[in-house]
Amino acid sequence: MIRVMLAEDQGMIRGALASLLGLEPDIEVVGEAADGQEAVAVALAERPDIALLDIEMPVKDGLTAAAEIAGQVPGCRVMILTTFGRPGYLRTAMEAGAVAFLVKDSPAKELAAAIRRVQAGERVIDPGLAAAALSAGPNPLSARERDVLAAAADGSTIGDIARRLHLSEGTVRNYLSSAIHKTHARNRIEAVRRAKAQGWV
Repeated sequence: MIRVMLAEDQGMIRGALASLLGLEPDIEVVGEAADGQEAVAVALAERPDIALLDIEMPVKDGLTAAAEIAGQVPGCRVMILTTFGRPGYLRTAMEAGAVAFLVKDSPAKELAAAIRRVQAGERVIDPGLAAAALSAGPNPLSARERDVLAAAADGSTIGDIARRLHLSEGTVRNYLSSAIHKTHARNRIEAVRRAKAQGWV
């Protein structure tokens, strides 16, 4: 049996996935989690073969959880199943140790097939997303530029961002200016929107 853990913050979707996978004769759902932090705890407790994670979850996102699970549960292969098929997310997921990246609008039967392929040692990546990631190129933003843009996403002032990230206001302005330039945006609101669309923040 392939032992699978599911992490998805929407209870109805999580339940539907568990039911679908439960119909497969060789797949057993051994744990469920509603956020990234719980996902790491369940993976450590259950030691599943596969951890199937959503990206956008509360407390801790799926990409952060993926890196922790890959590091702390070495026998567990991490798969990302998400609504957000963004090229930057794919790159980040692969860097975090994920071996599969699928989008939720794929046919249900493909999920079980992908789980079997991953268990057999393959990488499984949505082909359309793989092509988009190659054409998009690497994330142009530095780690600090990503931090500052993410902090700016809620409309925070320069002073708020500086206090939150323990930086000077001048440094925050420099990072924002650089991020705006790299995303070819006119202002920080547009820079945040463009970076999010690419999965860079």
